[in-house]
Amino acid sequence: VQLQASGGGLVQAGGSLRLSCTAPGFTLENWSIGWFRQAPGKEREGVSCVSSRNERTYYADFVKGRFTISRDNANYTVYLQMNDLNPEDTALYYCGTTGQPVFPACSNTVFGWWGQGTQVTVSS
Repeated sequence: VQLQASGGGLVQAGGSLRLSCTAPGFTLENWSIGWFRQAPGKEREGVSCVSSRNERTYYADFVKGRFTISRDNANYTVYLQMNDLNPEDTALYYCGTTGQPVFPACSNTVFGWWGQGTQVTVSS
């Protein structure tokens, strides 16, 4: 299984984007889903994660108040709404899963099944 992230693009600072995560050929309503990002020369870092029934959400400090994770289990899609973007948010964004309903941590050591990611570029 490879999760598919889409919705990236080029946006000016202060702008917004909404990313989507799907699992082609699979439903993901029973999986926790996480959004991660990797900038050039940096390690992949957790941005936001959500359990399968929204019992738990996590946001990294650097996105709190700006990004919102949500899931539409009826349509097998998880979204990341990104507002007030800044150039430091420029990165390749991936979605991943633990394959389980819950997640112990929003970390790339427990999430996987990455797809190719979607590029987000924020200009100043």
